[in-house]
Amino acid sequence: MGEQNHSAGKELQHWTRKEPAGKRSWHSHAYALGAVSNFMSTFLTFPIYKVVFRQQIHAVAVSEAVRQLWHEGPQYFYRGIYPPLLSKTLQGTLLFGTYDSMLCFLSPDGPHSLGNRWAAGLMSGVVEAVALSPFERVQNVLQDGRKQARFPSTFSILKEFHSYGLWGRLSQGYYRGFWPVLLRNSLGSALYFSFKDPIQNSLAEQGLPHWVPALVSGSVNGTITCLVLYPLIVLVANMQSHIGWQSMPSLWASIQDVWDTRGRKVFLIYRGGSLVILRSSVTWGLTTAIHDFLQRKYHSRKELKD
Repeated sequence: MGEQNHSAGKELQHWTRKEPAGKRSWHSHAYALGAVSNFMSTFLTFPIYKVVFRQQIHAVAVSEAVRQLWHEGPQYFYRGIYPPLLSKTLQGTLLFGTYDSMLCFLSPDGPHSLGNRWAAGLMSGVVEAVALSPFERVQNVLQDGRKQARFPSTFSILKEFHSYGLWGRLSQGYYRGFWPVLLRNSLGSALYFSFKDPIQNSLAEQGLPHWVPALVSGSVNGTITCLVLYPLIVLVANMQSHIGWQSMPSLWASIQDVWDTRGRKVFLIYRGGSLVILRSSVTWGLTTAIHDFLQRKYHSRKELKD
């Protein structure tokens, strides 16, 4: 077993670090694998996500957030799942696919340095932010319990955005809170991809089962990244939950509002951190493990055909 897993570690390094020149210019499978892995992990962890969102908006304890959802009834428990399911599937497509393409461009022959992984991850996060910010915006409005009566559906939110005028649709509608989103996504992707493979490769060489290195690597990276960027996550959730042309505070006013409502204490901004750790660990652990499993299957079939 030890020899088999040590060999698996070498195979993983070969797939992620080096391939012959000209072979990595375009890999459509990287986009497909990212889409499937993110779809599955998002569906499985959505209940945790919704509880965390309520904490970020209302600054309440876990028990109170759960009580609110329970009081609203099971028919509303999965309210808002379609935007994140679609956006997270697209996120996986863009995140893993763009990263793979950028990495090939920066270092076509491998091995890939930390700087290459950081730059490729940063660019994939930028693409992700530009493409998916509108989905997150709609999702955050849908999941705010205070707006269920006024905006009962996605269509009602889109109708509101389209009443703002062309520039308003972008700045106050679909791309409300874009700069914090851009900073959060680019830094988060850079951190994740910079350390995912080194951690996974190190664990794969320790004789562990195939799924353990990917699961642990994704969990550790997801946890650290979310904790570092958690203030931005809270800021985005609060900014994007606002709706109405006349009630849109500026970026600085939103930062000040979050700081004031949290009692001007850092630990209150991190209220609900335990669930953030759990959600990030489970989501990115599952995503990385599923992606690694699918990647192994793909390469195994490809080698048999060759």
